[in-house]
Amino acid sequence: MTNRLRRPVCALLECDYPLVLAGMGGVARAELVAAVCEAGGFGFLGMVREPPDRIRDEVRRVREKTSRRFGVNLIPAATDAAVLDAQIDTCIELGVEVICLFWDVSPALVQRLRQAGMLVVCQVGSVQEARDAEAAGAQVLIAQGREAGGHVRGDQALASLLPEVVAATSVPVLAAGGIADGLDVVSVMSLGAQGAVLGTALMATDESFAHDYHKQRLVQGKASQTRLTDIFHVNWPRGARVRVLANSVTDGLRGDPFGEARTVIGEEEGRPIYLFSTDSPLRSMTGDFEAMALYAGQGVERIDAIVPAGEKIAHIVSQAEKLLSAGIAQTPHTGQFSSPACFAHEIDEAYMGYADRDELLASFNELLEAERAGARVTYHTAAEIDDANLKKLVEHVHKDEIRWCGVLTDAIESLGGTPSRRTGDFFQKTMAIADLNERLAFLNRGQAWVVRKLRPLLPRIGDEAIRNELSVMLSSHEDNIGSVEVRLGGEAKPDPGAAKSGPAGGAG
Repeated sequence: MTNRLRRPVCALLECDYPLVLAGMGGVARAELVAAVCEAGGFGFLGMVREPPDRIRDEVRRVREKTSRRFGVNLIPAATDAAVLDAQIDTCIELGVEVICLFWDVSPALVQRLRQAGMLVVCQVGSVQEARDAEAAGAQVLIAQGREAGGHVRGDQALASLLPEVVAATSVPVLAAGGIADGLDVVSVMSLGAQGAVLGTALMATDESFAHDYHKQRLVQGKASQTRLTDIFHVNWPRGARVRVLANSVTDGLRGDPFGEARTVIGEEEGRPIYLFSTDSPLRSMTGDFEAMALYAGQGVERIDAIVPAGEKIAHIVSQAEKLLSAGIAQTPHTGQFSSPACFAHEIDEAYMGYADRDELLASFNELLEAERAGARVTYHTAAEIDDANLKKLVEHVHKDEIRWCGVLTDAIESLGGTPSRRTGDFFQKTMAIADLNERLAFLNRGQAWVVRKLRPLLPRIGDEAIRNELSVMLSSHEDNIGSVEVRLGGEAKPDPGAAKSGPAGGAG
């Protein structure tokens, strides 16, 4: 059976699916890493501040459970320099093949790891960090949105950050932040990610080393109950923010987090756990779990049970595959369109009135940029809507936008072209409109631009499969325009300027 989720990053990580276990400190240990890898994903051991003996033991235990490739996650900013040096030496000694770094970019460290033959992954929170990490030698990037649980590096929502990182860099980009199910995975793929990094979703599994108290809080949690705060700071640089579930600490009921006094609220194998520390409840701990850092991303409300990690991965893969099969999201080229060689033969027959390859690639990329802008507009707008029926309508349009991003990507690749990584300027213009009705009306003007672009283009497409797909895209846009206009209580009014302005004035 075709693996629709496979991307080039899978070859780098040597996994079946581009679903990556975040290297959560304390939580992502051997049992969970091995389970994710055996299910076809890729796992990082969370070894922040861990001594070399712990790293040796965890690596050995993973290798006893699976022969698949896995990695180790280290965080220089939160680790004593001498300990970090020993950690690196240990990973090199053990032949660890993949290292993930987070929070800051050290070119010297990246080069040290590269020279040892390791694949280096860097998690970043801004476009500048992404550029710096690639320049330092990182071979894979993780763009982390502010929706993420645990330590959050940047300020941007994932839907905003991700396409910017993809456009600004040339290495594979994975997405992290609030990703919990198959729709989330295909959504980030439609924005240019080659895969997804899962934290909270895999913390809520049997194999996770998180304490049962924490897992149950995840099952009960809602996105609205998460808080982005710097209150949990002991063991980390001051000002580092984390996303956690609200508790007595975030509610301000446990005193001054930045005072000099240290209060012990728990214990782990003889080590004290302090109030306001970054420690989250683990199986090996005892103490006042309610007052600890209960890490959770904004995808937490889509977690409804504690299940085996392999079952969770399989479920996400199944969901994503169904969406891809239904044409709702971006897919890799599957051969439904003619091959570049075949299509070249067709478009050489210019006398038949067909557009040539260069013209088609330019048009398809222009449309792709507009569709990506439309996908981002509808993603953000749906999150702002309280009315259930209107929210459902905008979410439906969002799914369509994702679908057409995939169709256009396939069409471009079938011509041997490179899909644009840019998002049309329409996104910025539309999101600047505060009034939701006015924004939706402007969105419809962008949809009308796409209709006007497609109508004259369709008869000039020689490949029947592409022409048929884009005919459906045209009909879908016309239907969505009508549905939105009905909801707004008016009739569709063409925008004369939109027809002239390309992706800056048009959106899917």
